Amino acid sequence: QVQLVESGGGSVQAGGSLRLSCAASGYTYRTNCMGWFRQAPGKEREGVAVINIGGSTAYADSVKGRFTMSQDTAKNTVYLQMNSLKPEDTATYYCAALRGGGWNICLAAFQNEADFGYWGQGTQVTVSS
Repeated sequence: QVQLVESGGGSVQAGGSLRLSCAASGYTYRTNCMGWFRQAPGKEREGVAVINIGGSTAYADSVKGRFTMSQDTAKNTVYLQMNSLKPEDTATYYCAALRGGGWNICLAAFQNEADFGYWGQGTQVTVSS
């Protein structure tokens, strides 16, 4: 089993920044792909960014140029640096992990969240105008 714990959420004004962290623990062997997803009230959960063990990343169009996903493999931690935040970024942000597979698998899972086998509890991000 893999346990994921998110942190770093909070309230910020539009244009501000936040950095989310997701620490993985437990049996993290071959958790080759990590992702950030978000769910706003009344909306379906959507993919925000993914990163694979090699450092390749992909982003949703809505956050490209504003969000950056990174990782510290020694700490089994991934990060989501969020800049130029907008009120529409308000959501609960979830970290997810996928065991095994290469970059193509990771990209496919970005479009089909059911492929991610492990999820954190989420951290709230609120952006006020």
